[in-house]
Amino acid sequence: MASPVARGELEIGFQAVSEILSIEGADLVGTIPEEIQQISTFMTVIPERVENETGARRLIDFLASPAAAGIIESTGLRPVPQSRRLSEASESDRRVHVITSGGFTAAFDILGPIYSEAARVEITTEYGSSMGGGPQSIPVRLDRGETFDVVILNRPPLDGFAEDGRVRPDTRVNLGRSLIGMAVRAGAPQPDISTREALIATLLAAESIGYSASVSGTRLSTEVFPSLGIWEEIEPKTLRIVGERVAAVVARGEVEIGFQQISAILPVAGADYVGTIPDELQEIAFFSTGIMEQATNLEEAERLVEFLSSAAAAPVIESTGLTPVIESWSP
Repeated sequence: MASPVARGELEIGFQAVSEILSIEGADLVGTIPEEIQQISTFMTVIPERVENETGARRLIDFLASPAAAGIIESTGLRPVPQSRRLSEASESDRRVHVITSGGFTAAFDILGPIYSEAARVEITTEYGSSMGGGPQSIPVRLDRGETFDVVILNRPPLDGFAEDGRVRPDTRVNLGRSLIGMAVRAGAPQPDISTREALIATLLAAESIGYSASVSGTRLSTEVFPSLGIWEEIEPKTLRIVGERVAAVVARGEVEIGFQQISAILPVAGADYVGTIPDELQEIAFFSTGIMEQATNLEEAERLVEFLSSAAAAPVIESTGLTPVIESWSP
C-alpha cells in the first residue's frame, strides 16, 4: 500500500508499520488507535521435511533471542520475548570452555559475551600466558592434563600443540597481528623509543625494565636487546615477568618501563602506553586460535572460532590494539 502512496497514486494508505518503513518515498505518520487495532503476529516454523533440523532450530533460537530484538524493533515490529529455546540440545551441549593468553584477553572479554548472548551458549573463560614455565601458562596447564575446547594464544606454541596432537591442525586460524610496545606508570614521563638510538638511550637511562615471560619477552631478551649491544649493561636491571601482564607490574611501580604486546598494555589501568619499538626491531606476532583434539563440544567450538575469525569480530579486535586478520575460517 505504501508503494502507490510513494508514487502519488494515493494520498494516504494503511498497512502494517513494518511494511511502510521499508518503502522509500513514503513517510510513516503513526498508528491507528489501539482500540481498533488488530494485532498481527509474525511467526516462524520448521517444515516436516527439512534438510538440517538442528541448524533450523538454532536459527530460530537466534531470531527469538535478545541479540536480534533490536534489529526486529528497528523495522517497525515489536519483538516477542521467548521463555525457552527451541533447540533441543542439552545444557552441556551449549557450553564452550576457552583459554586465552593475555594479548587477546581484552578482545575476548568483549567478544565472548557478545557471542554467548547471540548464540545462547555458555562460555567459560580462563587465562594464561602463551609461553613460560609459570603454573598458569597455557603449555604448563595442558601438560598437567587440563582440557579446553578452544585455545587462543601466539601462533608458534599453537603450531606446536598441533604437531604433538593436542590441537586439530585444520582448525588453526589467525585472529590478529600484534606489535611490541612500551608502558610507563600513569602520569610518568614518556621517553622516546621511536628510533634504535632513542630506544638504546631509554634502556640505559631506565632504573628497571620489565618484559614478558611469553613470546614478546623471549624475543626481546634473546634477540632484540642483545642486538643493540647493551645487553650486558641492562640485564642486571631487567625483570622477566611471569604470570601477569607487564603493564600491571609497571602500574604498581615495581619496574620503571615495561615491554609487551600493545594489546596486553592498553587494558591495564594505572599504566600509560608510550609507543612501539622501532619497526626494524619488531617481529609481528599473530594471536591465533584452534580447537583442542579432546574438545567435548566440537560443534559449538567450531561456531565460536568461525565468529572470532569473521568480519563481525574485527572492529572489537582492532579496538584492543590488534590488527584484525580476517581469514573467513569455517568448519
